[in-house]
Amino acid sequence: METLKEFMLLFRMAPTNERPTAEQMATMQNQWKNYIGSIASQAKLVNTSRLGFEGSCINPKGQISNNIYISDKQTLSGNMVVKATNIQEAENLAINCPVLAMGGSVEVRSLIPMEF
Repeated sequence: METLKEFMLLFRMAPTNERPTAEQMATMQNQWKNYIGSIASQAKLVNTSRLGFEGSCINPKGQISNNIYISDKQTLSGNMVVKATNIQEAENLAINCPVLAMGGSVEVRSLIPMEF
């Protein structure tokens, strides 16, 4: 049996002030519930979280700006840590992510444990 490694899926999307309708919200929540549930049912989900759009950035000089980091018109909106044998398997878990249907993207990164 192959050893499972941990990979982080970073969800990015364009921030918007548009509010989805109640029906759209219910649909999105269902899509996310099914997506996360399918990974959990394979015993490959470690954890997941959403990120709010309120935040700040601190630069190397210690200066704080009261906004979130946006690159290529997208910002981080959440993440998920999954277990997979290799990056290709982690990509296969990411390919059905609902953020893709919303115009967002998923970055798949290997995790390196910190040793103290």
